[in-house]
Amino acid sequence: MRNMELETRLEKDVLCGLFTGSFTLEESKRTFVQLIEKVKERRAVKVLIDGLQVSGVPTTMERFFYGEFCANEVARLASQDSLTPKFAFALNEPLLDPGRFGENVAFNRGMKVKMFDNITDARSWLDQAK
Repeated sequence: MRNMELETRLEKDVLCGLFTGSFTLEESKRTFVQLIEKVKERRAVKVLIDGLQVSGVPTTMERFFYGEFCANEVARLASQDSLTPKFAFALNEPLLDPGRFGENVAFNRGMKVKMFDNITDARSWLDQAK
């Protein structure tokens, strides 16, 4: 199992994060915190997460805890830095849950987020999202 790694770059008005490695809840939380730091630095309002190279099979509870964690980090960002970015995740199954449970957990806690199975649709959603 490889630790997760994050590379970021700015493309026009979108902060792009490339995640690689193997999913564990702790590694995913750690790299999301790194991403939030980059969001703060760049004052990004659109974030595209490419997790297509991440492997792993999260449990239902891991999906819940990760969605909750991400929403809490974004809420903290909003309260401390007045930033409320939109997040589009591109993931492959089984990391991507066909039922979008983790997405629903985060969304229901106020995070502007949507999951996709490809980069093109994720980027399109960010471009049209208000």
